[in-house]
Amino acid sequence: MNKPVAISDENFAVPVASPDVAPRAAASVAGPAYIVLAGISVSHFLNDTMQSLIASVYPILKDSYALDFAQIGMITLAFQFTASLLQPAVGHFTDKKAQPFSLAIGMGSTFFGLLLLSVAHQYLVILVAAAFVGLGSAVFHPESARIARLASGGRYGFAQSVFQLGGSFGTSMGPVLAALIVVPFGQSSIAWFSSIAFLAIVILWRIGRWYQPQIAAKKFVAVDRHPDAPGSRRVTVALAVLVALLFSKQLYISSLSSYYIFYLIDRFGVSTQAAQLYLFVFLAANAAGAFLGGPIGDRFGRKYVIWFSILGALPFTLALPYAGLAASAVLSVFIGLIISSASSSIIVFAQELVPHRFGMISGVFFGFAFGFGGLGAAVLGKLADHTSIAFVYQVCAFLPAIGLLAVFLPTMPRHAR
Repeated sequence: MNKPVAISDENFAVPVASPDVAPRAAASVAGPAYIVLAGISVSHFLNDTMQSLIASVYPILKDSYALDFAQIGMITLAFQFTASLLQPAVGHFTDKKAQPFSLAIGMGSTFFGLLLLSVAHQYLVILVAAAFVGLGSAVFHPESARIARLASGGRYGFAQSVFQLGGSFGTSMGPVLAALIVVPFGQSSIAWFSSIAFLAIVILWRIGRWYQPQIAAKKFVAVDRHPDAPGSRRVTVALAVLVALLFSKQLYISSLSSYYIFYLIDRFGVSTQAAQLYLFVFLAANAAGAFLGGPIGDRFGRKYVIWFSILGALPFTLALPYAGLAASAVLSVFIGLIISSASSSIIVFAQELVPHRFGMISGVFFGFAFGFGGLGAAVLGKLADHTSIAFVYQVCAFLPAIGLLAVFLPTMPRHAR
């Protein structure tokens, strides 16, 4: 592994810019490019709205095709595994040669996947459609995260939070749209959401035009190692810890995204539409927490935010399986706010550990950690078939405790935080 370096505005490791655009790139550190950040956040919103739609229509698919919970988990796995398997590879490739228009092209895969899902009448076709939507996610996340950082003006946590806010809010919109459109009009209405994919393609094409002169397909800038930066062994341990932290958070969020609707229906007898609105409440709180965590990490340090996310969420997750309906809604808000607050800090922390492999690191964290969450969702579905949904949430309540591994994280140089 290459030696880690500390991040600063002067030595931020991006591809060497050609002389005619170097002054423009240098000027960008004066402050965030808010229009670009807004555009990439809106694109993330549209992308994740379409992704979350898959989990939101699980009750319809389950009833229409007599699926069990294990098969529902396999749909999540097909989507997450495709996205996670390819993201590090995409990030590694774009580290060497950035592709400014790959985002718009990748969104075409999501466009096709939604159309296929709207007409799928066999379980295998549903899996293929979910995989195509996952493929679009694999192309989108690594390069869009790079664009967010490039437009950050040095406020890396803030930029990552703005980027993730769009995705988290988009995830929360899936259940609402499913309740308002898909439930009343059926599976075929999913095709209407392909118009969202088309809008995202237009926005991403425009962002690609901004991105193109900011980059050049050349070797990366060589930078010296900061004397206070952790050594390569500490970096390896820290990256493993950060993956474990993000995995535990994503698996818990995935368990609620995939099975919370069934949990509310099974335990409290609420309707499908009402359960989707309760899920929206959790996911909206998750979006708010993801946005607030980044700027706080910029100001006070990312390790503090990570520790708060661990110690703060655990009491609420432990209480959720034993709460009533109203209390469950309140607890889900606190869980969403707290457990997602460290997401930006975890990813930026990893990027600062290995900035010269930015695309690959972004791909690993957006890919493998989220993919392991999808694999976990499939396992949880199998567990629910053999036990109960309530038992699954009793087990998942302890997942945030994995975050205690944060004790092994190194202290970064002050200007790298």
